[in-house]
Amino acid sequence: MIDLSVDVGGLRLSNPVMPASGTFADGLANTIDFNRLGAFVTKTITHEKRTGNPVPRVAEVHSGMLNAIGIPSKGSDYFIRESIPFYRKFSPPLVVSISAPSNDGFARLAAELSQVEGVAAIEANISCPNIEEDGKAFAMHARSTAAVVKALRASTSLPLWVKLTPNTGEIANVARAAQEEGADAIVAANTILGMAIDIDTRRPKLGNVMGGMSGPAIKPIVVRMVYQCHRAVSIPIIGCGGISTAEDAIEYMLAGAKAVQVGTATFIHPTAMIDVIDGLVQYCRRKGLPGLQGLVGAVEDTGFVPFEAMA
Repeated sequence: MIDLSVDVGGLRLSNPVMPASGTFADGLANTIDFNRLGAFVTKTITHEKRTGNPVPRVAEVHSGMLNAIGIPSKGSDYFIRESIPFYRKFSPPLVVSISAPSNDGFARLAAELSQVEGVAAIEANISCPNIEEDGKAFAMHARSTAAVVKALRASTSLPLWVKLTPNTGEIANVARAAQEEGADAIVAANTILGMAIDIDTRRPKLGNVMGGMSGPAIKPIVVRMVYQCHRAVSIPIIGCGGISTAEDAIEYMLAGAKAVQVGTATFIHPTAMIDVIDGLVQYCRRKGLPGLQGLVGAVEDTGFVPFEAMA
């Protein structure tokens, strides 16, 4: 009997596989068995209603996709009233991804959701613009990360997962700041800022000009970041970026991730998350492992990491 269960950021999961925020909705229940997932992670919500970015919002690129959705939201009242009751019918814990333009906004939304039955944890998407830092993402720097996580921690007793941006040059310092201010887990990472141009129209392929790149092409970059974060913090890390197969998930675990989120792959193969779960079982059987516990951070390296790579 293979035991895939893991303890991640205050939650006990039956397995380490869950959706990445923004790539999952209730309609997928018509395709896969939701009860097989380790957890649910919702599309990022905001307190207020938001229309999102102008179209086109998605563009395919080699080995991935660009998106500039812009976090459209019907608001927290609608989410609490209409969405949460649906997820209560299933066994995996519900992790609600949230966004806000300020520290206080994050804190208020986390406090509001903490009173709602069925919400098991908060995933704070601090990759979004911070009006108190001239529009820079909260997670670009350790100082702004510390400030928003401190506000969040004071507002909720729920497990708090903090989703980082890969667009920073100081990922390890940002992860440390999140841990020091009370984060229960790190999600590494969101999409990488990119751009694509239509050579016939000479216009950007996205209505917002730039957007976030996801998919297989970014996996080596984020695996490196997970490795760096694992060396910097003691709280669990959830790897996210370019995961399509069990082999991808295992690579993240060896780098230091305790769980993984599957995103773009679900758009291509709606059963991708289930395939990853099944593949993890097959890997454990093939290797004679009772479970995944011994894989986390088990990469065998030389112990030498160039200084500039750890910045």
